[in-house]
Amino acid sequence: MLLSEPMELPVILTPGDDGYLVAECPVIPGCISQGLTREEALENIREAIELCLENQESEGWQLPPSAKSCVSRSLDDRRS
Repeated sequence: MLLSEPMELPVILTPGDDGYLVAECPVIPGCISQGLTREEALENIREAIELCLENQESEGWQLPPSAKSCVSRSLDDRRS
């Protein structure tokens, strides 16, 4: 599923015990990734978010309405 329009979702970055940055999208259950740098963690969580959104219908979940009013980096930032 390609996103037809940019979507903004919250992303939380926290330092992991192993030196990686852990990236989580709290409005998508289980959507977690990591990276050695901030840029890598954000790129990886974008991929994870896209995969989660591709599978949301078959997994039977929806984004909460509050997700549409979140302010964060757009999933399409890397494509512009």
